[in-house]
This record gives sequence, structure tokens and C-alpha cells, in this order.
Amino acid sequence: MQNYLSNAFLAAAIAIVVSIIMGPIMIPFLKRLKVGQSIREEGPKGHYAKAGTPTMGGIIIITAVMLASFIMAGTSTEALAAVLLMLAFGSVGFWDDYIKVVLKRSLGLRAREKLGLQLLIAFLFGLLLILYFKRGTAILIPFTGHAVDLGWWYLPFIVFVVVSTANAVNLTDGLDGLASGVSFFVSLALAVICVMTGHYSLSVFCGALAGACLGFLVFNRHPARVFMGDTGSMALGGAVAAVAALTRSEIALIIIGGVYVIETLSVILQVISYQTTRKRIFRMAPLHHHYELKGWPETRVVRYFWGLSFVFMLLGIWSFWGVG
Repeated sequence: MQNYLSNAFLAAAIAIVVSIIMGPIMIPFLKRLKVGQSIREEGPKGHYAKAGTPTMGGIIIITAVMLASFIMAGTSTEALAAVLLMLAFGSVGFWDDYIKVVLKRSLGLRAREKLGLQLLIAFLFGLLLILYFKRGTAILIPFTGHAVDLGWWYLPFIVFVVVSTANAVNLTDGLDGLASGVSFFVSLALAVICVMTGHYSLSVFCGALAGACLGFLVFNRHPARVFMGDTGSMALGGAVAAVAALTRSEIALIIIGGVYVIETLSVILQVISYQTTRKRIFRMAPLHHHYELKGWPETRVVRYFWGLSFVFMLLGIWSFWGVG
């Protein structure tokens, strides 16, 4: 175990270094490609200054995680499975970004196309878990130490978890450093759970994921020099969901990724309220925009959500203590 813990820390260090090295290379390259971020007209006025900031920076995160994982986790099949799901969802995000910022089709992939690809990838991953990894179909219940066997209901369940997690991270990615900072804390929590449940090689992947998020923050913190785009947010969502599935901590992910959940619920509630009453609950959704429109500086909103994510990280680890 001690060896894997050392490898996890080294993986984090490698991912940080790779991200920091790649930033000055990728950012000018993305600028030359003119893959600048477009800003929603109905969004906070302060965001207009962000127009043209290069996006698709998630390539930095994906590359850093892959290199660090392969160097430190070696031939671990679990780490490879997590990398593959991250890469698959990152590819969907990359395609969406490419259509929007390179081909100049503002809507990117059609909703049904994006969702169809996500469902297919998640379904294949679920089959891989059950048939190849012999993971079984039980999920662990936080705070109880008990497991519930879903049987073949596990397959639609894990498809829902993977797809909803990827899209929740995507919704969270709306302010400089928000999604990368929150995902850093989520990755740390999952790394601890991997150690608690004996998935030591997977903790190396989580270390790489945390390091990549931290390294990316060097360029993504306010004022951001690059955005991760759907390329990065989808990849992070796939990576987080993969680890949760492999460690049977899918339910605990609701707690660990509490910020993701809050951001997603704010959008759902806003849509339901407007469709049924023509009134909005929040000034704008996702929730981070609500606080911006209330007059909070962007940096304050991000720090607030980082702090909340830190609390959820501790609560999630506590909820899983002794469960594995």
C-alpha cells in the first residue's frame, strides 16, 4: 500500500509538471487556431471581457492525466478503464467544442447526438464493469456499511450515473477555475476512498487527476488564460464517474460531488419553475451565475464554491469510512 501511496503522490506531481509545461505551448497554439470562447448575451456583463479566450484547454488535463497514470500505474486495468472513459467523454466534448469554435456552429453537437454518444459510451462501460471486471451489481450505501444488489438494474443505474456526472461537471464549468478547483477536491476524496477499499492502483489515477486539475488552475484561475471547454469538463466527469463505479461509491459521489449536484439541481428547478409558472427561482442558472448577478465578484463566488467542495470532500470520506 505504501508504494501505491507514493506512486499516487508522484503521479500528482507529474501531472502538475506536465500541465504547467503544456500551458505555454497549448495556449498560443489555441490562439492561433482562433478557438476563442463565445459569451452568452444574457450572461453577466463581466463575462464579455472573456470573449476570445482560448477554449479546448481540457486537452492539457487529459494529456497530463494519461501520462502520469501510464508512468506510475503501469499496466493496471482499472486505471486503464478510467483513462479510457475519460478519453471517450473527452472526445465527445472535443467534437462539440470543435464544431462550435472551429466550424463556427454555435450550438455544437445537437442535443440528441451528444446524449446518444454519452449513453452509448456509458452503456459499454457498464458492460465492461460487469462482464470483464466482475465488479458485481452491488452498490455501497454511505454511513451504513451495507450494500444493495441492484442485479441487472445496475446497468441502467450506472449509465445514469456516468452521463449525469459528465453533464453536471459541464454545468459547473462556468467561472474561472470553478470546475477545475471543485474537481481537485473530488479527486482527492476519491483517492482516499480508493485506498480505503484497496483499489490502490486506481488511487494513482486519482492522484494524476488531482494534479492535472491543480496544474491547469495555474492558467485557468481568474483572469483565465484558457478555458477547459467541453473537452475538459466532459473528460473530468467521465473520469470521476469511472472511479466511483470501480470503487462502488456511486452513491457517495452524490456527497463528494455535492457542488456538481447543487449546480445541476439549480438548472432543473429553474427550468421546471419557468415552464410551470413563468417565474424564475434564481436570477440565472447554474447557481454560480445567480450569485454573480447579485453582485458577488467572480473570485468570491469561486472561493465560496471551493470551500463548499472541501466540506463535501470531508463529508464524503466520512460517509464512506468503514463501508469498504
